[in-house]
Amino acid sequence: MILSVHQPQYLPWLGYFDKVAASELFVFLDLPQYKKREFQNRNRIKGSNGEVWLTVPVVSKGKFEQPIKDVEIDNSQDWQKSHWQGIELNYKKAPFWAPLAPKLKPFYEKRWDRLCELNLEMDVFFFKELGIATPWKLESSIGTSTASTERLIELCQKTGGTHYLSGSGGKDYMDEALFARQGLGLSYQHYQHPEYRQQWPKLGFLPYMSVLDLLFNEGPQSLAVLRGAQAPAGAEGGRA
Repeated sequence: MILSVHQPQYLPWLGYFDKVAASELFVFLDLPQYKKREFQNRNRIKGSNGEVWLTVPVVSKGKFEQPIKDVEIDNSQDWQKSHWQGIELNYKKAPFWAPLAPKLKPFYEKRWDRLCELNLEMDVFFFKELGIATPWKLESSIGTSTASTERLIELCQKTGGTHYLSGSGGKDYMDEALFARQGLGLSYQHYQHPEYRQQWPKLGFLPYMSVLDLLFNEGPQSLAVLRGAQAPAGAEGGRA
């Protein structure tokens, strides 16, 4: 069984979902330490002047070592209103705005107290919208007692995983020999970003946008485009 893992992210990019789709079990890592200025609380959409960052404000002062599952959202800021306005402004003319927007909007109307809960529910929502049927689990529901490569091996052993699929950055820190000694397979994702239709085509194609950009522009074709199985007609922009 192929296992992959990642922290729950806010509006993830396409490579995140490619890794989930290539796996037979996906584990959301909610126990590692939260890191600022990464993609757990922010991501990008395409706007008329280029990329637009959407950032969920969090309470971090004096909580530098808190695990991801405990991170609180700073609801003193009206981030939901501003995020939805940004999404609507930039995608209301996209081909698949009408079917997707009513399903997405409730995420910006419900109060969220913890970042992990928001990300988890949104990520699973995107699995369904893309048609990804990979089962998933939370790390905290499995329980781990080690760190780094040992943590990944422990997750494989506790879930029945026989092969670990790592992101490409894993080569920088992975103890490959340890996987081999445990009789576990190991491979790395090498994601080739596709091009597809986008709004504001005169800007050229902008890669690494949130999955929202793909879903609003390609709708039911999104998973095929994401996985490189189909090149949409009329895609515009430069090479990714």
